[in-house]
Amino acid sequence: MSTITPHNALIYAMVIAAVADGALKDSEVGAIELAVRNLPIFKGFSIDAMKVATGDCVALLDEEDGVEAALGLVKEALPEGWAETAYALACDVVAVDGRALQEELRWLEMLRHEIGVERLHAAAIERGARARYKRNNAMATA
Repeated sequence: MSTITPHNALIYAMVIAAVADGALKDSEVGAIELAVRNLPIFKGFSIDAMKVATGDCVALLDEEDGVEAALGLVKEALPEGWAETAYALACDVVAVDGRALQEELRWLEMLRHEIGVERLHAAAIERGARARYKRNNAMATA
């Protein structure tokens, strides 16, 4: 029996990705909250529950071997068929800032391996996240 719920596992996956660069930024918390408010998989899951799960995960990640422990909890709690959803949510949180740092990519890879997302599926998910969070850097022409 897992010590976290399936919904908490999704939150943990997003938080793991978010703090890989050393900080949980407001934009990342906003992306997590947006997912909880709008995605069907979070129907019935409250923002208050999200905040508690986020805090619990951050506290766990601060512990020695916290990353491995958090990844193990995610793997244990995810129902069959939810791994790609968890990975997609984590990729979205990384992409929200418009760039992915090496440490974030390494933690995403650890998550992918732990929860069993196939490499080709992960590449498609990553490409989708890049497309959704692409920045408009084109200069206006007169």
